Amino acid sequence: MGHLFLVIVFVLAALFVPRFIPTTKIGWMKNAVRAGAGVIALFLVFSTSYVIIDANKVGHLKRVYFGEPMPPGQIIAFDGQMGPQAQVLPPGFKFKLLLNVLYDVEELPILQVPEGNYGFVVASDGAPLRRGQFLADAWPEDKFQSMINAEYFLKNGGERGPQLTVLPPGKYRLNRFLFQIKFHPATDIKAGFVGVVKSNIQETPEWEPAAVPHELAGVLAVPLVEKGSLGVWVDPLSPGRYYLNNVAYNVTKVDTRVQTWNYKGGYERRYIDLLVTQDGKIEQKERSETVPIPEHAADSAIFTRMEGWLVPQELRVQVQVEPKDAPILVASVGNVASAEDKVVTPSIRSVVRNICAAEKVLSLIDENRPTVDGKIEASVIPEGKKAGVTIKDVRLVDSMVPPELLVARLREQLAIQLQETFKREKEAQDQRIQTEKARSTADQQPELVAAEIRVKIAEKDKLASKLKGEGEKLQLTEIARGQKAQVAVLGQQRVMELAILDKILNAAVENSDIVKIPQILVSGPGGGLEGAAAILGASNLVRGVPTGIQMQQRTGKQKAK
Repeated sequence: MGHLFLVIVFVLAALFVPRFIPTTKIGWMKNAVRAGAGVIALFLVFSTSYVIIDANKVGHLKRVYFGEPMPPGQIIAFDGQMGPQAQVLPPGFKFKLLLNVLYDVEELPILQVPEGNYGFVVASDGAPLRRGQFLADAWPEDKFQSMINAEYFLKNGGERGPQLTVLPPGKYRLNRFLFQIKFHPATDIKAGFVGVVKSNIQETPEWEPAAVPHELAGVLAVPLVEKGSLGVWVDPLSPGRYYLNNVAYNVTKVDTRVQTWNYKGGYERRYIDLLVTQDGKIEQKERSETVPIPEHAADSAIFTRMEGWLVPQELRVQVQVEPKDAPILVASVGNVASAEDKVVTPSIRSVVRNICAAEKVLSLIDENRPTVDGKIEASVIPEGKKAGVTIKDVRLVDSMVPPELLVARLREQLAIQLQETFKREKEAQDQRIQTEKARSTADQQPELVAAEIRVKIAEKDKLASKLKGEGEKLQLTEIARGQKAQVAVLGQQRVMELAILDKILNAAVENSDIVKIPQILVSGPGGGLEGAAAILGASNLVRGVPTGIQMQQRTGKQKAK
């Protein structure tokens, strides 16, 4: 306002001051005063008619003088109206006559939406929302850049209030008098998940429900609809980043990976232990322990009544929410945890109790166990489908069979094992004996070799003795034959005498001291033995001669006389 007053003063000075200067004395002074006042006035006008906007700023104008008032309810003024202007000034030099006089110029920073966020837009002016409408209609995608221009927005149907359209990350030169921006995080769908969208607004002209299986029609709490309609969209969002208005859309992230739910713990487990005493007897000892529910278990074990026995069953269930079934899950129960607690777990408990009640207790631990698993799985799968959950596998992990039913089987198995153990121990002892025997044999190898040599020598001596005996036998046989022939020729008495004489002569040869020199010479006729007998007469050998020879010897002596 001060600048405007000075401009007026100098313009008036240029017009009226020269009139008071006498033209006869200093006429040139009138022109000089007029020119100076005009220059100053022009300078003042120019200095109030431009502004330089910084590169990272946006110039916002608010007209304060010489404008028309806005109609009631209007917030943003157009050119010529008083108040915040729809027009903004871009960076750089901007000239407008008396700009700084007629307007308050405010530089505000460029709006920058950070990465991973979106800008939620609220317009302070525009057409009013329709009845029942809480978000302005979405901006046409091809008009997005135009709609962020305040003048275009206000003149082309922009609605006041919260906008359905959001600003993705980037820089924007917005009229901050018109648009207020709040940052919200983007929706990130990780790998292994899908996003199910529940829309709170109707974007399309007609509400269009989606086609669903007939058996699911009665279990959906919220209808499944096509994209753009009010309700749960039948097509989920794939993994990625989405800049969705969280006022208009609620996104539920659903895990589509295979999950394992364990039902275990929460019971007392009993045992009957078998002990083997030193004398080989089998004794029984009972004990028990409390099995707690693990922290991450889906629920406790399932208690079943089988043949009058209370049998806790531990189960492992593998489930998966397939991407196409995720909207059914959200529309029926809301999320996976609710499906587990409200649908799948109660169904599994009911099915397991009903199936096990018709089975024998020991069928849970013998070859019929897979059959029981199959029956449970076939009955549970349809129940899971109603909640959008695919049950891929059901397995009985551990069945707490009463130990009383297992004692007989365990005793039999233990007896067989003991028998096998004793057999193996005997084999081990036999093997040890063989090993010790082999070791002792190796240690006594020199003695064994010497003994073996002696055995062989004895065998050789035995063979030699045998051969010698056989030779002597043959010799004696031949001698006997010769003697027999002699007996036939000479007579038995004569042969005997010759044999005795032969032995005596051999003895005399071997022992010459028993022979004495004869003192009497005796001769006889022919080839008789008288001479020899006479020679031996004085010898001590005659003592060993039998009577017949002695008589013959005496006969010879008589003949000699």
